[in-house]
Amino acid sequence: MRNFLPSKDDYLGFKSNWRKDLIAGITVGIVALPLALAFGITTGTGATSGLITAVIAGFLAAIFGGSNYQVSGPTGAMTVVLVPIVAKYGSSALVPLGVGAGILVLVAGLLKAGALINRVPWPVMEGFTLGIALVIALQQIPGALAVSSKPGGSTLGTALKTISSAIDSGVNWKALSIVILTLVVKFSYPKIAEKFGFKLHIPASFTAIFVVTFLAFVLHLDIPKVGDLPKNVFKISEFQSNISFLSLIIPMIEIALLAAIESLLSARLADGMAHHKETFKPYQPNRELFGQGIASSVSSLFGGLPATGAIARTGVNVRSGATTRASAAIHSLFLLAAIFLLNPIISQIPAATLAGILIGTSYRIARPSAIREALATTKLDAATLLITAAIVLVIDLIWGIAIGTALYFLFSRIKVARNK
Repeated sequence: MRNFLPSKDDYLGFKSNWRKDLIAGITVGIVALPLALAFGITTGTGATSGLITAVIAGFLAAIFGGSNYQVSGPTGAMTVVLVPIVAKYGSSALVPLGVGAGILVLVAGLLKAGALINRVPWPVMEGFTLGIALVIALQQIPGALAVSSKPGGSTLGTALKTISSAIDSGVNWKALSIVILTLVVKFSYPKIAEKFGFKLHIPASFTAIFVVTFLAFVLHLDIPKVGDLPKNVFKISEFQSNISFLSLIIPMIEIALLAAIESLLSARLADGMAHHKETFKPYQPNRELFGQGIASSVSSLFGGLPATGAIARTGVNVRSGATTRASAAIHSLFLLAAIFLLNPIISQIPAATLAGILIGTSYRIARPSAIREALATTKLDAATLLITAAIVLVIDLIWGIAIGTALYFLFSRIKVARNK
């Protein structure tokens, strides 16, 4: 058990880099806040459940998890799984579901099942990365256009219907301009800071949010904003005993599988983005499962949702200069403080600004140079990458990994047989 418990080694480098972790944690917290609210509402359990997940699960996963850079909380992928469950059984079913799924993930970590993620072929990982980057970007379209999302069956279908609806009703050019300005500031600020020799490092995402929010406030732009936050964060969860436990086994397993796969892949991708850091420490897959299991179980007990590693927020965390897991814990504490102290300020942040931040982050996650390199290797790798990305985009994450991996090994055997 010693390998699964927190230790002082988890925070090596924090003393000399605490400012970076503090700024990264606050930046991620600002990005995570509206997402937590939105995912809670979308799931059908209310905004408060999303906040509880981000605060409790995010903090516990940061402390007990196996990654130095992972940020956990409610995610879009988990929301897709939870929506039909809540519609069928009600929100109270998430108590046994979340606790049970969390225990399954925890046990998987103790059984050292986390190493299985390393068997996923490299082209599948690159395809997953591209697919999830596209999904993240497409999920921002409603916020970028200041319209409500239109059901379309898949992420791509929803995005296309939302764009069509926005065009028919008239494009909100103010919101779209905010997105463009956010991206301009986000990508140009690092070059400006380097050119003028700014000594104080301020993440580009944080700078973009501050600049754009200030301009929107001064110009009195009439665009959707984050708005007031709910004050009642913690509540006692109730479970209706008339729900058959046997009927919850299958959805419980689905939640556990998604939580494990998405968390491990997110942690692995975070390592890929952070490997150049002086304080870099590879993630521990089994401990990551252990920590995610604890996070989901406790979050569900307090009225939250099952949690996973959040790829978009993890990307923001790494790009904002995080050096230790303290930044992820700070992100949760910031959210807790924001609910009670910063409501008037955070309520003024344009929703389109946060959409722009995540669109920029999706570009970073996709790593176009790495994709070009992968496509230039072999036909097998290129085909696997593109098929995996397409399945992630059109169907979902789990099927993308499963089908992509199966096709890779199938194509590999066919290739070997032909060469004999």
